[in-house]
Amino acid sequence: MGAVLLATAVVFNLLSGGLFLAPENLYNIAQQTAVVGIVSTVVVLVIVARHIDLSVGSVMGFVGVLIATLMYTAGWHWVEAALAGLAVAVGVSLYQGALTAMLGVPSFVVTLGGLMSFRGAAFLVADGKTQPVGDAFFQRLGGGFDGAIGVQASWALAAVVVALLGLKTVLRRRAKAAYGVPNPPLWLDALVGAVPAAIVIGFVATMNAYQIPTKDAPQGVPIPVLVWGAVAVALSFIVHRTRFGRYVFALGGNPEAAALVGIPVRRVTLMLFALMGVLITIAAMVSIARLNAGTNSLGSGMELFVIAAAVIGGTSLAGGSGSILGSVLGALIMQSIDSGLLLLDISIGLRYVIIGQVLIAAVVFDVIYRRWTGEAA
Repeated sequence: MGAVLLATAVVFNLLSGGLFLAPENLYNIAQQTAVVGIVSTVVVLVIVARHIDLSVGSVMGFVGVLIATLMYTAGWHWVEAALAGLAVAVGVSLYQGALTAMLGVPSFVVTLGGLMSFRGAAFLVADGKTQPVGDAFFQRLGGGFDGAIGVQASWALAAVVVALLGLKTVLRRRAKAAYGVPNPPLWLDALVGAVPAAIVIGFVATMNAYQIPTKDAPQGVPIPVLVWGAVAVALSFIVHRTRFGRYVFALGGNPEAAALVGIPVRRVTLMLFALMGVLITIAAMVSIARLNAGTNSLGSGMELFVIAAAVIGGTSLAGGSGSILGSVLGALIMQSIDSGLLLLDISIGLRYVIIGQVLIAAVVFDVIYRRWTGEAA
């Protein structure tokens, strides 16, 4: 997927006369991908567990309008409004999760009903009226004019990330040595570790190269991207370092066997849907902060993009396999294709046709690959 993303960037850059890889466009792609990227990280786990959530866009719209209404109409502080939105989102997710986990109703049916119901709820909350968001600090969560951390903070962040990558390599080599596992040559580990470090440095340099014409200083890393990165790291930790993460993959690999060995299938399913509610709230906050308003159309069609990001990133619709990093790459590929087509002045209708076919192609590739590996085994 990394190679696909690179090829996509190169092709669109050539076709657009160098506009695609310009700092301004890359800055916009990073910001625009953040909301889809945040939700797609948890959608990966939902699909891995052999479920699906078609209501993510509608629930995000409902929660986003609720938060904006509480801030604008009711005069609540954004923290109080966000906590209320979080409680509602988790409640909605637990309701849908309980129907699936406790009653055995397929998640496809439950969330399909949620897709329609909560889109209507988003309209009812504010009677279809747009709710402006005026809190300056809250608006920074969505990026925009003051929605980045600046050059110096961006470079400091890059230094910390690169140092952590180096520390991870050292600790991995030390652990292998402690357990008698042969280590690859040091130069090979250094070379492998240099790749993500170079990506981090290149990304920060690109973000620092973009400057809004009416602003005196470059932007730096956008805050929505930092939120997305924090979510991806947290979900990766959950997947690789917690019992819950192992349970989710075991559940997706074979639900019957998971139940027989004592894994609490119902509780894990409920926890998974609750986690979905948490990340939908975060995405809703970033989205309304970016738009400076909550509208009942917020999140329309987002279920297509988050599921596509997960599948393109290598998550199998059959369950049991997927990765958080894959969802990050999948979301970037989706947004890069959309942005590249926009630069080429392709109509919105044709853009949707192309993006839909990309999703189909990803699923076809997954089916063929699994069939081929199954036959090879």
